[in-house]
Amino acid sequence: MKLTSPQKEIYASERFSILEAQRLAQEIAFGPIAFQISRLMVKFGIFQLLIEHKEGLSIQDVVERIKLSPYAVQILLESSLTIGTVLLKDERFFIAKAGFFLLNDPMARVNMDFNHDVNYLGMFDLEAALLNGKPEGLKVFGSWPTIYEGLSQLPPQVQKSWFSFDHYYSDCSFPQALEIVFGNNTKTLLDVGGNTGRFALRCVDYNEDVEVTIMDLPQQLDLMRKHVAGKVGSERIYGYGNDLLNPKSEFPKPFDAIWMSQFLDCFSNEEVTSILSRAAASMNEETRLYIMETIWDRQRFETASYCMAQISVYFTAMANGNSKMFYSGDLEKCISDAGLMIEVIHDELGMGHSLLVCKKRP
Repeated sequence: MKLTSPQKEIYASERFSILEAQRLAQEIAFGPIAFQISRLMVKFGIFQLLIEHKEGLSIQDVVERIKLSPYAVQILLESSLTIGTVLLKDERFFIAKAGFFLLNDPMARVNMDFNHDVNYLGMFDLEAALLNGKPEGLKVFGSWPTIYEGLSQLPPQVQKSWFSFDHYYSDCSFPQALEIVFGNNTKTLLDVGGNTGRFALRCVDYNEDVEVTIMDLPQQLDLMRKHVAGKVGSERIYGYGNDLLNPKSEFPKPFDAIWMSQFLDCFSNEEVTSILSRAAASMNEETRLYIMETIWDRQRFETASYCMAQISVYFTAMANGNSKMFYSGDLEKCISDAGLMIEVIHDELGMGHSLLVCKKRP
């Protein structure tokens, strides 16, 4: 594995002193407890309460305002104090920087809800998922082979957190992506794995002439049709049912553009190569394939690389058992093996997406 800057320098040497490394080891050991305590500090409103009272609050002050028992409040505050999300001075508690971010950083909130509602219970079976190559944790919700077949049947709160997570990372990248896609005189677009049709709606709103076909599982197309019904431009959005895990399934053709956003990371490298090969077979010399992914080693900030690498584990335990957030070298190899070539890569779209523009190799 070959990394580029800044990750190359960050991950090549020890980042912690002995005491810091010892502390990190214990934070990892108690990670599930620290996570739940911090989630409840948000849910019960204690972080917000401390922000509103800059003079600080005693345990009894918090008890009176939150209506939890003194025991519960003491457990929460003492744990949070040692985690580092609150401070204690003169017998009064104050918000710390980490607590502020847990409450006010939208990415932290989305990630926390996603991990609690979607991942938490299933992560108990991560070991089995790694050994078997299957999403063994998914059984806490149902018996589907992958989470995608079961999206429409997940419990409402789980489904809400899943879609909020998915949309948060993609939506803020759309404005820049639309400029790139429609800067190439695109009139027909195939949205592969289009989910609920959010990008398709953005396309028909951005360009009044474009026609968008969403290719996805039939049950997912049902959700899409409900979501786009009655919205402006929906008459130019079509559905094409297809199971892309079937190596014999073909792409419809021809299209000016083929769009894959946060889609290929749902498949193993072998499956990705197969899907891209079939996409290539449907393309002509003018067709452009746009692949938008959060690639963990192309991030500007190391915190983003950390988040991407941990999100990979969701795919292992919950989603499908054999995919991950891409390492750039793996994705580039899949593209080349499929008979395609990368024309240009646009980095730093939205929350750290990369947009790879591909064409057929001569």
